[in-house]
Amino acid sequence: MFCPKCKRLMRPDRAINAWKCPACGTKVPMGRGVEVGKSAPTGKAMAVLEERMATLPTAQEQCPKCGNMEAYWVLRQTRGADEPETRIFECTKCGHKWREYQ
Repeated sequence: MFCPKCKRLMRPDRAINAWKCPACGTKVPMGRGVEVGKSAPTGKAMAVLEERMATLPTAQEQCPKCGNMEAYWVLRQTRGADEPETRIFECTKCGHKWREYQ
């Protein structure tokens, strides 16, 4: 999340349950955030997503977990540069992830 005043990256402050700008001190209440990862030495949250935005492309693929017929997809180079990329799907309904190797 970016600061509405100075446009810098805000950081989560769990003590006050809000986003806080390290530059100008602006505070914005947190929504229902999701932790993305934790730093290895301290175990503190590295990033928080406020909401899942549907900006990824979708495909008509059946989810193996819930049977939903729509999934987000991205292409990633998971193997060597001379190998084809991997398509990673995420169900729009249940969030289950699976891979398709080309």
